[in-house]
Amino acid sequence: MSKIELSKRQEKILEIVKENGPITGELIADQLHLTRATLRPDLAILTMTGYLEARPRVGYYYTGKTDTQFLSDELKKLLVRDYQSIPIVISVKVSVYDAITTMFLEDVGTLFVVDDQSYLVGVLSRKDLLRASIGNQELTSIPVNMIMTRMPNITVCRQDDLILDVANALIDRQIDALPVVKESEKGLEVIGRITKTNMTKILVSFADEEVIS
Repeated sequence: MSKIELSKRQEKILEIVKENGPITGELIADQLHLTRATLRPDLAILTMTGYLEARPRVGYYYTGKTDTQFLSDELKKLLVRDYQSIPIVISVKVSVYDAITTMFLEDVGTLFVVDDQSYLVGVLSRKDLLRASIGNQELTSIPVNMIMTRMPNITVCRQDDLILDVANALIDRQIDALPVVKESEKGLEVIGRITKTNMTKILVSFADEEVIS
């Protein structure tokens, strides 16, 4: 995220709060010879971006945080449910050829393999399919369960997991995507996916100041 540009008045408000905080909005307005209503938008911006915090019946005080700390704090609040994409799933019964075709048509790098009850049993990556296809002319007769990564060797995430934790899992395991799952008594239902592309979009949205209000 680029550095937040403050107006001259906002910078002056910060100086006042640093020196006198906690301080009420009315007292800040008095020092600037302005009305409380005039200052309300500036105080809202400084509070939402994290420069100031406000406590009822106490007033505003300076947090001392840098832009980098603001970004870090916001990243630690993001949940998978708000950024997950639609998963692309295939049956465990399909052939490697069909899996390659699906991956090409859907333009994805990871396929999630499910059983007859639609529960997760495997994951297929581009590397898996490439490895299986090299020098093999019988792709239509090879089932995907011969080459997929199977449970319990699949890393999954839930909707309430933190995006930051998922990002670390993607890096640590050197994979492109995680299935978002919902647990039941019989297995894991795939309800979404989080990919490196999702992570890139999140970073871009931060740079455009769309995530931080």
